[in-house]
Amino acid sequence: MLQYDFTGKVAFVTGASAGMGEATARAFAGSGAAVALADINTDAVTQLAHEATGQGQRVLALTCDVSDEQQVAAAVIDTVRAFGRLDMAFNNAGIQVPPVDAADEPAAAFDAVVAVNLRGVWASMKHELVQMRAQGSGSIVNCSSLGGLVGGNGRASYHATKHGVIGQTKSVALQYAPAGIRVNAVCPGTIDTPMVDRMSTGGELDLDATLAVTPMQRLGRPEEIAAAVLWLCSDAASYVTGVALPVDGGYTAQ
Repeated sequence: MLQYDFTGKVAFVTGASAGMGEATARAFAGSGAAVALADINTDAVTQLAHEATGQGQRVLALTCDVSDEQQVAAAVIDTVRAFGRLDMAFNNAGIQVPPVDAADEPAAAFDAVVAVNLRGVWASMKHELVQMRAQGSGSIVNCSSLGGLVGGNGRASYHATKHGVIGQTKSVALQYAPAGIRVNAVCPGTIDTPMVDRMSTGGELDLDATLAVTPMQRLGRPEEIAAAVLWLCSDAASYVTGVALPVDGGYTAQ
């Protein structure tokens, strides 16, 4: 992966204990940033922090359920208290629900996916912006999905949340561009993560069919999402804001 120098910078990553969040947190730390690792899985995020600290990296493990705004607010405050500022954020925490006929989906399933995927991004941006606005600088990257760019049979609620993330991203990007704060989104395709593995094993995802409609004919790697996030947060992307960047092996180009 292309290396950036984020020495003296501070990053905040939600859903940091596994998959794309873990890969991005490791990449930020490996590039010299101090990193707050926020995740609902206390044991996993604590272990990751222990590993990184052992490698001489500056990290902070935070237990955080992004569907609870007060926990998000506290996590951002703890980050700033520990490291003094907040320069970059990857709002990655998200969940998937099993495919269902739209006529049969229970409200509880809809509410659950909205609480994490949409409200969680809303809360994360809100409290990150408080600090970034005070600083007059910052870069936020929200995790949407190819599901934010296209529809999905049986996955209306999930795709609705990921379309919503793009709407939030563009709107906040417009509002905060004059303040020196950039806001973008990444739209991952099917990535080789524990969540995708669970979906495949549980019969919710046909990997062969997925690969057949992916021009690059392979799963993406978490590190490839991390590379896109770091670029968007770097000075190399200093004139980029309000973008929803597909990182999907060509799927949405069809």
